[in-house]
Formats: sequence, C-alpha cells, structure tokens
Amino acid sequence: MSDSKAREAHQSDIVDKIAGAGLIAYGVVHLLIGWLAVQLALGDREGGASSTGAVKQLAEQPFGKFLVWALALGLVLLVVWRLVEAALGYRDEDDPKRLFKRLLSAGKAIVYTGIAYSAISIATGSSSGGGGKGGSGGGGGSTDSMTATLMNNPGGQLLVGAIGVGIIAAGVGLLVVAYRESYLDRLDDQGLRGSSGTTYKWLGRAGHVAKGLSYMVVGGLFLYAAATHEAKKSGGLDQALRTVLEQPFGPVLLAAIGLGFAAYGLFCFATVRHLDR
Repeated sequence: MSDSKAREAHQSDIVDKIAGAGLIAYGVVHLLIGWLAVQLALGDREGGASSTGAVKQLAEQPFGKFLVWALALGLVLLVVWRLVEAALGYRDEDDPKRLFKRLLSAGKAIVYTGIAYSAISIATGSSSGGGGKGGSGGGGGSTDSMTATLMNNPGGQLLVGAIGVGIIAAGVGLLVVAYRESYLDRLDDQGLRGSSGTTYKWLGRAGHVAKGLSYMVVGGLFLYAAATHEAKKSGGLDQALRTVLEQPFGPVLLAAIGLGFAAYGLFCFATVRHLDR
C-alpha cells in the first residue's frame, strides 16, 4: 500500500467511528472500576474492582446481557482501532519514534483483547473467574495460577520478576504522560480551549495518575511473589486496590484512586468528542 493510500485509510471517517465506539466502551469500563473502587473504600468487600469485576457488575443490571454485548463490541472495535494504528499510524513521526508508538499501540491492542475476551465470556455465560458478588474479584485466582505455572519452570522467578518490572515501568510511563500532559495530543484545538479544555486536562491527569499508581502496585505484587516464590502474593488490579486499602489512610487513598479511574473514563468520552488523529 502506498504512503498516501495508507494515510487516507488511517484517517478515514470509518476509523474515526471505530475509535469513538471503542473509547466509549473503554470509558464505561473505567467508570465502573472507579465506582467499584469507591464502594470497596466505603466497606463493600464483595465486588471485584477490576475490568472483569466491572463487566460483571454491568451484567447484573437490567438488560445486563445486552449491555455487556454492546460493551464487548465496543472493546473489539477498540482493538481494531489500535491494530490500524499499529499498522498504519504515526506516519508524520520519524522512524524510531514511529516504531515505538506503533509497538505501543500493538501492546494496547493485546490488553484490550483481554478485556474484550472477558466481556464476551461473561456475555455468553462461560466466565468462571472472580469479580462478581461473593468473590474476591479481579481474576486473582487466574493470576495466581499463571504466576505459579511460570515460577515452576526454569528461570520462572526471574520471568515473574521481569513481568513485575515491566508493569511498574508501564505505571511510571503513565505518570510521565500525566506530568508532560501528552495525553492532550489526542484532543483537537477546540477540545483544548477555555474551561472545557481545562476540565479535560485535569480529568486526563487524574486518570493517568490513578492508573499509573495502580499499575505500580500490581507490579510490586509480582516482584514480591517472585522474591518469596509465593504465587498467591501476585495479583491483578483488584488485589492491588485491596492492598492499598490495607495501608494507613487506605480508604481515603483508595477512594481517590477510584475517582481517578472515573476521571479517566470521562476523559475517554471527551476524547471521543474531540478526537484529533
């Protein structure tokens, strides 16, 4: 495909609509995670504050199966958008930076694929993981199983430790994005103006900080599991947020993180309205 045709395909209205639908779905997931985190901070220990727990919470509402299917479709479209970016995007960047951003988009597509798979599993009734009422939530059991399998192999502890370092690095990256305000690159000029632009800036910053801190706690759990050779010490987002809850002023910190996740969800909606590609 020629450069001009690739650019035209990447910047088409169809891709804009795909991106918008995907970002709406992703925003809904973050709003639900934020709500579950705040509920956890207020003493509700049954729900799972994770993407899986959020989707299960949605499934429990009226017309829940329809809503989960709609969410799953949106997440699949989000995967498609990121794959298009990975293949055709960032053509205005220099080669090293373009390659890095395309790899980053491919990595995000993998993450979104996992969330979409969870949503489809819940919609079809084939999900058996935690995250709903009455469980610890967040897929902690599956994370423990994966970690145990890795650590039982030669060099497994090092691999689990490397995963922890990678997750921490991703968290630090989100904090850097918040500090540099590079998340605003997704907004067009209209979205950056006036009081609305200021609101979007703070929503994006709060959301990226909350996610960054959560990732760092998750990575820390993997490092601790690798150091102690105890798979149960690792865990996903739900276990990380419960770890925050156990710290001094834990409920306050957890509520702030929950509000940050909700802010990220609202920023996703703002990005749909003012997406600049």
